[in-house]
Order: sequence, then structure tokens, then C-alpha cells
Amino acid sequence: MKALILVGGFGTRLRPLTLSVPKPLVEFANKPMILHQIEALKAIGVSEVVLAINYQPEVMMTFLKEFETKVGIKITCSQETEPLGTAGPLALARDKLIDDSGEPFFVLNSDVISEYPFKQMIEFHKSHGGEASIMVTKVDEPSKYGVVVMEESTGKVQKFVEKPKLFVGNKINAGIYLLNPSVLDRIELRPTSIEKEVFPSIAAENKLFAMVLPGFWMDIGQPRDYITGLRLYLDSLRKNSSSKLARGSNVVGNVLVDETAKIGEGCLIGPDVAIGPGCVVESGVRLSRCTVMRGVRIKKHACISGSIIGWHSTVGQWARVENMTILGEDVHVSDEIYSNGGVVLPHKEIKSSILKPEIVM
Repeated sequence: MKALILVGGFGTRLRPLTLSVPKPLVEFANKPMILHQIEALKAIGVSEVVLAINYQPEVMMTFLKEFETKVGIKITCSQETEPLGTAGPLALARDKLIDDSGEPFFVLNSDVISEYPFKQMIEFHKSHGGEASIMVTKVDEPSKYGVVVMEESTGKVQKFVEKPKLFVGNKINAGIYLLNPSVLDRIELRPTSIEKEVFPSIAAENKLFAMVLPGFWMDIGQPRDYITGLRLYLDSLRKNSSSKLARGSNVVGNVLVDETAKIGEGCLIGPDVAIGPGCVVESGVRLSRCTVMRGVRIKKHACISGSIIGWHSTVGQWARVENMTILGEDVHVSDEIYSNGGVVLPHKEIKSSILKPEIVM
């Protein structure tokens, strides 16, 4: 089986992290985002992953070559010269996706994190005999999304309603699809949307079916959702493989710590924290609801919550960093500084407090 991951463009919503690496390579829970998907695909027998990409393909491919051998899966790149939307990339990668087997292929949005129930999806797809299957997930506020209206009993999709004003349902497209090769005949090579153009025409022929995603789901393409996604992911880890989580008197709730990180005396870490490789957390530090990326040093008695600390940054003694502060790569926060929602570009030194959310160039 094959899979296409829609990587797309610049990852502007996750700047300043994406100023250093392409978005799919930004770590989430100590692993590049895209690797969560590739490993899950490999686990159910996908042999080749095609990345649809229009930005920095060299950086991506250099990095992924190393994973090709590690994970044991073929990874190729289909490069757009202009943005092709969510359906155009399928037409562009047509020759890579079609082989003689006639097997369906997966399509994923690269920002989506979940338990990836691919095995159940294959069974669902075979059972209904339609042309395409999509995953849907239940949300509390459907008015922000495109809602999928479907028959509860069969999963047959009736229609799509974009950002409904009146309640029509609470299931939204989760960005995970399983498509028969014949779907490619419906897509022209031009900028086009799979959600707005391709799926409605398949649904009109009663050949589109939706499966409700079991477990959690999050689109982690922006900082607030990234932090929420980490909480949901660690929750799921607690249920399914709790041995990966940190334990100890200094740990509260779900915490993931790389084995090469060093944590000092008298710290309190958690809930919902990921600490990356080579990090040094000095004594008396308080961390909650945050991600601390590779090579970061957090000095004594600093306090960090609801924030993302980029690679090789330092946070000074008694500093307080909170409220969706995002530090880019190699940012140095001086001692006793307060950051309230500062978004700091790479290679900066912060010597005065950031009292309200702002971008620091």
C-alpha cells in the first residue's frame, strides 16, 4: 500500500519554529511531527510514502533519507512548483500512487495528530465498497469547521456544510482519507480543493463514506492547538503505553522526558510537558503544559507554562515564561525576565520583560 502526506507550504502559523526547519520536522512529543504518521503507516503495512511539498524539499528529503533506513519504508517527494491546494497534489503524484495492484491509498494532512486507526479504516473501506472513505471527528464547536453530514447507520456522506450558522451536525473532516485509484480520474492538475470539489461530487454518487475517528484528534498547526494536542497525545500514551512516561516524586501528571535530558534537584515537572534530548533543567525549576526542545538549558528556579521553548535556547534564573510564549531557535532569556505571550524570532537575546503578547524581531 501507498500513502500521500500533504505537507504543503511554509508553516507560517507555527513561526518562529518554522523559520528554522520545515513544519513537518518540528518535534511534537520529542519526535518530528511527520514521523508519528510515517511510523503508524509503516505499522499497518504501507510500503511507500509520497510527500506532496512545495517548500524546502531538499531539507526535508535529506532528513527523511535517514529515517527511510531506520523505519524501513520508501519515502519519495512530489514537488509542486505552485501551491496546488489539497487535491491538485494527488494529480501531480498520480504516477507515484498508481501501480498494478489496484489497492486504495491513504491521504493525510501533515498537521493531524491522532491514534491513527488505519487498520480499522481499511476494514471499513472494504466493508462499504464505495470509492472513498474519510475520517471524521466530533467537535464541540462545529461552526468553525466544514461539517460532514452523514447517515449514522451506514456512514454514507450526504453533504458538506462549510462553517454552518445553524446546527447540522458535529462531525468534521479529520484530514485522513482512504481512496480508490479511480478517485484520481476525478482530479485535474490545477490548484483545487479535495474537500470542496472532489468529495462533494463523489458524495453525490453515493460513493463517499465516513468513519468516526476513535480516540483523540488535533490539528497541531498552530501553537495553542500544538499545546492542546500534546495534552491529548500524552493522555493517550498514558492509556496505551504508560511505560514511556516519566515517573518520580518531581513529576505531576503526564510528562515525557528524553533519556539524555538532565533534571536537577527540587524541580516540579508537569502536567503535559515534553523535554527533548540534551536538555538541562537546573534545580528548583517549575514546568507545566510546555514543550522544551533539543539542547535547551533552563536555569535555576525558572518557571515555564503554556509555552514552547525552541532548540538550544536558554531561560535565565528566576525567569517566568508563560501564556503561549514561543521562543525560536537559539533565544536567550536573561535572569529574572517575565514573558507574557512573547513570540521571539531565532538568535535573539531578551534583556527586558515582554509584558503583553507581541512579536520580538
